[in-house]
Amino acid sequence: MSLVLGKSFNRSYSTRLQFLDGFFNIGIFFNNRSPFLLFNVEPNFPLSKEVKNYKINMFKNIESSIFAETFLNLHNYKNGSLDIINQFKEIKNEFSNDVAFILNENIILSKYTIQERDLYDQIIIYGLTLTSYPNEFVYILAERQNIVSKLKKKLVRTSALQISTSNSLEMIDEYRQYTKQSKEIYTVLNKSDKVIKIED
Repeated sequence: MSLVLGKSFNRSYSTRLQFLDGFFNIGIFFNNRSPFLLFNVEPNFPLSKEVKNYKINMFKNIESSIFAETFLNLHNYKNGSLDIINQFKEIKNEFSNDVAFILNENIILSKYTIQERDLYDQIIIYGLTLTSYPNEFVYILAERQNIVSKLKKKLVRTSALQISTSNSLEMIDEYRQYTKQSKEIYTVLNKSDKVIKIED
């Protein structure tokens, strides 16, 4: 089923990623003058195999994503010339062996010089997977860095696309429970610490 786009989108990026016994063709549609973007997902599996064991989720607010909450550090910042919400910063250190990159693309649309600084209107695309389920989990982060020249401001917005099987989702939930329990133990230990002063 093809996606019908209106005048809101005039740029696109496409990639093809392996999943189970087939592929997904993933399109990212956006506008060169706006931070708004949209994903399109087309499954491409052998005709002999009807695959139903997957789930697709899209996140405009990636803070609501359990994967992002559990595995990723996000960056927020705002001043007179920058407005950054939920920018991907890094994979959390404790999960560096559990999550791997499968894609990293940077598309520069234009360059601006504002207050003697070079700023780039661009889209950065990251692809991540679980090392335990590399064929059953795909997480695409699309970071849109949009320059609003009238306001001399850079807007950074990030959306995400997640394609997963029930097995990979169960593992993510286990990691989430592990993280939650670790925080609770750390909090209890910190509260129980007492400083004993020995006075002469």
